[in-house]
Amino acid sequence: MQQDEELKEMLRDLIWLNALIATELIQITENTSEILRLAAPPASCIAEHTALRATALDIADRYRPGTMLRQHVEKHR
Repeated sequence: MQQDEELKEMLRDLIWLNALIATELIQITENTSEILRLAAPPASCIAEHTALRATALDIADRYRPGTMLRQHVEKHR
C-alpha cells in the first residue's frame, strides 16, 4: 500500500511539473513572438494561449492545489 501512495505522489508531482513547464513555454512563445514581430502576437494567439494556460493551471491545481503557480502565471502579461 505504501508503494501505491508513493507512486501517486510522484505522479502528482510530475503532473504539476509538466503544467509548470507548459505555462512557462506558452509565455516564452508569446514573448519570443512579440520580440520577433516587434508587436504583440495576434489576438487569436493570445486567446488560444490564454485557454491553454487555463487548462494547464486547472490540471496543476487539481493535483497540487495551493502552490504559487497560479499566482505566478497570473502576473504574466
